[in-house]
Amino acid sequence: MTTPDFMKTINSQTMAAVIQQYPIAMDFLANYRLNDILKDRPLPKALDQVEDEILEEFGLERDDIVQNFCMFLETFSQTETSLDSVWSITINGGVNKLKEPENISLTISAGEIISIVGPTGSGKSRLLNDIECLAQGDTPTQRQIMVNGAEIDDLQRFEMDGKLVAQLSQNMNFVMDLTAREFLEMHAKSRLTANVDEVVEKCFQCANELAGEKFSEDTKVTQLSGGQSRALMIADTAYMSESPIVLIDEIENAGIDRRQAVLLLAKKEKIILVSTHDPLLALSADKRIVIKNGGIYKIIVTSEAEKRNLAAIEKFDSTLLMLRNSLRTGELITEELLEL
Repeated sequence: MTTPDFMKTINSQTMAAVIQQYPIAMDFLANYRLNDILKDRPLPKALDQVEDEILEEFGLERDDIVQNFCMFLETFSQTETSLDSVWSITINGGVNKLKEPENISLTISAGEIISIVGPTGSGKSRLLNDIECLAQGDTPTQRQIMVNGAEIDDLQRFEMDGKLVAQLSQNMNFVMDLTAREFLEMHAKSRLTANVDEVVEKCFQCANELAGEKFSEDTKVTQLSGGQSRALMIADTAYMSESPIVLIDEIENAGIDRRQAVLLLAKKEKIILVSTHDPLLALSADKRIVIKNGGIYKIIVTSEAEKRNLAAIEKFDSTLLMLRNSLRTGELITEELLEL
């Protein structure tokens, strides 16, 4: 992003939005004793409320402050876009299947959970793919993915390839004849993880807490069920992966405690995007992206009323889980069972 682009952002976005996207902005404000500046409006308008004495102390006009702020953000973005400090990604809209503009820009911060909803075939996986490849207007959707508010050049995309994003797909197949413990140890050692035994034990315990059916450390990974495989990889991602962005494609059919899995990853200060048809997962997210005709149709912030409804949804979900377990163990589904 260049200075004119930053100028456009600063003139159109509130200071609260700018600070969320660029936390380092608070350092700039502190240097000019503007910590208490109004955050509910763009910087130029906020500066109108600042006393002249504060600006005169630095020998600057209001326009100078705005220009310096733009240059500060540009310099910081050029030097701080690295795998060690990814605190946000921004999705700049492209076009849908009808070539209609999406007219959207969404910044997602570390620790946030975003669900992606829409009919089958609407384009949910395409959005995940755009994020995975750090699209720069060069995919069919023409979307742009920015990291820490900055554009990504070809060299940075190459350097970040396979490191910035961890993706958990619908289907997982292991081909190595290793035990679960050997698999985790191999991953830990390849990532130069400290305290390998301790981390492997945490991963294994976490996987068994998430999985619908327990498995032992000696179980071959090729013998794991779909749910057990997914649980193992979620635990691996939570405790060993350094990738700051996690993309999950339809976790609801994996036979695991899916809500707990997503919350676990969010606690690790990762950016989580979940493609789902599951109302429990969709409403557990901070926001949800609605996909229609291959494009981002709208973005909905989860309301307090929806969060309160989660309790009722969890009750229905527990009932369905109990019925599934009853079927698996050969029980009859009776009226008395449904009344429990």
